[in-house]
Amino acid sequence: METAMSDDLQRVRVEYLGEHRFRASNQAGFALNTDGGDPAKDLKPMEILLAALGGCTGIDVVDIMRKKRTPLARYRIEIEGVRALDHPRRFLTITVRHVGSGPDVTEAAFQHAVGLSHERYCSVSASLSATVRAEIHLEPWSGPSGA
Repeated sequence: METAMSDDLQRVRVEYLGEHRFRASNQAGFALNTDGGDPAKDLKPMEILLAALGGCTGIDVVDIMRKKRTPLARYRIEIEGVRALDHPRRFLTITVRHVGSGPDVTEAAFQHAVGLSHERYCSVSASLSATVRAEIHLEPWSGPSGA
């Protein structure tokens, strides 16, 4: 059974801005807006969930690659989620595509870093994994400035 310490508590405040818009802020004062309207003026809540997964795994992958002394020069994460048709319209499948390159980056090292993130380190991935099937892909960077 997992345990938590009181300093592991994370807290955000979500305030109503009108219509379907809300502002979420943390104790440090950082904030983002969300909008469930159509058309939306900000990211939708489910898009923010995908962004949280991308940010979490991205931080892990960058840190792991840096520790291996093979930093990524170019890196992006593309995430798609397929939602159920019936309410509560949860994600049924999330596909995460890691695209990156660097002068000394090998596919094996990149794949290892991505695997470690999704299987061991990414808190968002672990929180979602009990209910959502995740598909993880990686690709070399093929655009301009790809090393």
